[in-house]
Amino acid sequence: MQQPQEYIPVTIDKSHITTIGERLYAESIEFVRELVNNAYDADAELVEIAMTDDAIEIRDNGSGMDIEGLKQYFNIGSQQKLSSPKSPRFNRDRIGMFGIGKFASLSACKRFEVITKREDFVGRVIFDKEQWEKSRDVWQIPFERLPADFRKQNGTTVILIGLDRAFATRDIEAKIVEGTPIKAPHFKVRINNHTVQPRSLTGHKVTVIDGTSFGPVTGEIVILPETAAQTNDLGIEIKVKQVTVRRELFGMETWGRAMARISGEVNADFLPVTSDRTGFLRDSAEYKEFLVVMGKVMEDVKVFLQKLITKKEGKRISWALKDALQKIYRSLVLNPDLSPFGALPLGDEAKGVGGAAEISQKKENLSNSEVKPEGQKVGEQVPQPGKKRKRKPKVKMLTPNAIIKRIKFGETGVSCVVDSFGEEGPETFSEETTIYINRDHPLYKRESGKIETHTLNLARLITQEIALMKDPRNPRQAFERQSKLLKDALIDKEHKAAAK
Repeated sequence: MQQPQEYIPVTIDKSHITTIGERLYAESIEFVRELVNNAYDADAELVEIAMTDDAIEIRDNGSGMDIEGLKQYFNIGSQQKLSSPKSPRFNRDRIGMFGIGKFASLSACKRFEVITKREDFVGRVIFDKEQWEKSRDVWQIPFERLPADFRKQNGTTVILIGLDRAFATRDIEAKIVEGTPIKAPHFKVRINNHTVQPRSLTGHKVTVIDGTSFGPVTGEIVILPETAAQTNDLGIEIKVKQVTVRRELFGMETWGRAMARISGEVNADFLPVTSDRTGFLRDSAEYKEFLVVMGKVMEDVKVFLQKLITKKEGKRISWALKDALQKIYRSLVLNPDLSPFGALPLGDEAKGVGGAAEISQKKENLSNSEVKPEGQKVGEQVPQPGKKRKRKPKVKMLTPNAIIKRIKFGETGVSCVVDSFGEEGPETFSEETTIYINRDHPLYKRESGKIETHTLNLARLITQEIALMKDPRNPRQAFERQSKLLKDALIDKEHKAAAK
């Protein structure tokens, strides 16, 4: 004889409902994000937040709810927004997915009220955490139908009463800026009559427009000025439906201090998010393809950042090199017997410092390019009747970032080139009257990072080569000549230090 089918009931403890609100979200302040996003989904144009010491009121002018809407609102795990992903009025991409966001407020307070109006219907629901858990067998919450004129326009108000802790206005505002679609058209949020503004970043901007098989990846990455580098909130914001889910470094943790200069956001609406909207399903095909795209984007950002750093560093090197050459020129004037160029021609004293001028550098600077005197164009020949034209010093193949300056002594002089020759290359070397300084050398990099030693180090390297030009067969005398030149080059600095 066949036995009758038996069943085991599926039950859930009522306290689990409050646990959702208390433990699902990492921070109790997340309730702001959820309630403002609910207003956005309901086609609200304005959300007003009023804060006091023991209560917070969030009021919107969206479509509001009727009695059926209220029932749906408290349907835990409702799929309504998934089945209707677009809002009816503004055709917005709805943010909510799981129907549990309203319980985020339970992590911040003991009770919340919902007052809503749609046309002639106005209703109020009160969810009291303590009363809910006491009435173990009753799965209902108090509802009150209010007069139609209780509220003038459609919309919903959520009031949090009995806050567990105080919330700072600046923290609420920061959460709204990051976690809600504050940049969307026809949408504004105000806190205690202050309009919340989107974050604005200044710097060099890199536009992100790329595609995946699941959808586009768009956005803007900003390379901040060094003075605006930030140590908090590091990384790129990843947004889904205009809402920041989390920040990611995308390998920037290996960039050192430069990482603090990178900010911005990318939008990828196809990414699957976790139920608390604080992360992504990392094993998903969507997220893996997204990482591939962002890897390429960050490589481009790194190259662009390096160009900016090199450009700024070039300006700093150019200034230090000019300063060093001016000091060396004065020293050579004081010590003409140490100059490999001979004594300074009479009447040239006033032009010496100006001779430490930047050479016009063009892309034609290849291995056979010549370092030309200031004012002479590349390829131009200046014949001098009765004189044999002197051979100009040849220049090694240079990078586009090479810094070239020249110190003149009448018709001759020395050209100084600061460029990249590799960490294993020599610190400095010379060919005829051209001195090369290796900016990649570890000793140079160490000294160039300090303002007070950069010029001194350049002067040391240049005087070393000039001293060797005088008599390369006797290094000991060359070192003595260098010591004298370097001392006189820095004599002004020494006198100032003694005066202090």
